[in-house]
Amino acid sequence: MPVRRLPEGAQYDPNRVLDAIIEKTGLKNDAALSRALEVAPPVISKIRHSTLPIGATILLRMHEISDFSIRELRALMIAPEGGAAGA
Repeated sequence: MPVRRLPEGAQYDPNRVLDAIIEKTGLKNDAALSRALEVAPPVISKIRHSTLPIGATILLRMHEISDFSIRELRALMIAPEGGAAGA
């Protein structure tokens, strides 16, 4: 199965997707998000710090709890044009 790459010049920003899910679901923080996604809190921390990529399993869980489409979630992982990741 081919590995999908970011579009040319795009920056990976996992914080955007995590924050969007927290906002859409009305969760209070990353601890509540980790419970909703059924993962340990350090997983969310590692994703936020870009030491762990968002894999297929967690992407599906994000879709299930947020009702964002997979396409929307993938788009949220990319920093907006002109914006820096983590800014």
